[in-house]
Amino acid sequence: MNFNDFKEVIEFAIGKEKEAIVFYEEVGSQEAFSGGRDVFRKFAEEERKHQALLEGFLSDERPVDGYKFKWIPDMKRSDYLVDLTYEKNMAYADMLRLAMKREEKALALYRHLEKETDKEDLRNIFKMLRQEEAKHKLALETLYDDYMAEMGD
Repeated sequence: MNFNDFKEVIEFAIGKEKEAIVFYEEVGSQEAFSGGRDVFRKFAEEERKHQALLEGFLSDERPVDGYKFKWIPDMKRSDYLVDLTYEKNMAYADMLRLAMKREEKALALYRHLEKETDKEDLRNIFKMLRQEEAKHKLALETLYDDYMAEMGD
């Protein structure tokens, strides 16, 4: 993927965040248990925050000043899962697996895009997006581990 300017990158990232919002809202609406619905709705809200942050960059093209970059541990749980296709009424564990894989792919995409650009401002945006996706991946992997432990697995 080649981007010609800052605006193209941000618009691409906003599109990805919108896709994630739709996914988490749909999955949350299909979840039978209120706890699961809340989990996915919170992820949709996180993605909305990312969208708003990115839209803020479009309005004044400010760099990622003030963002605190930090290392996010990777449990690598999703690395050992096969891809799933979303289906209505999926089991909660499968929805978590699917969400983990989506976050893993988003993380990989932003890592690739960061490596491909030679512009520092774009590299910082991709790095920020990677960190945000890594947070989601870690949260989902933790939820999955906790859920599976409760199930006796």
